[in-house]
Amino acid sequence: MIEVFIKRNIFSQFLAWYFFDVPRAILKGWRNFLAFNFHYFSIPLLARTLFSYWRKYHESYGRGFDIKKYFEVFIFHLTSRIIGAVVRTAAIIIGLVAEILVFIAGLMVFSGWFLLPFLLLLGLIKGIGFLI
Repeated sequence: MIEVFIKRNIFSQFLAWYFFDVPRAILKGWRNFLAFNFHYFSIPLLARTLFSYWRKYHESYGRGFDIKKYFEVFIFHLTSRIIGAVVRTAAIIIGLVAEILVFIAGLMVFSGWFLLPFLLLLGLIKGIGFLI
């Protein structure tokens, strides 16, 4: 009989919703934002291909052995890889900064959800204080 009363009690339903259902939904949404951001910036792919050619620009060494051509192609490949590494490193850093900002925003939303009842009570107390 008490179980029926607890299920029908609106206050207990509110507490279950406020302290269990909504925080679970906030955490799920927070996790989705973090996963989206991680994949949006392609951080794992950029880390795996950090020293690949920039935009797949590379040249063939050609047939035979021409030291001038070999040196020219080597410098071109080195430059292409350095440019690729710099751009990919910048993208990884931007992605990680965005990930940190999303983490901080989620932490603020999650903790702010639990502060709302206290802010409501504080606002009521201050409001009544202004009326008196």
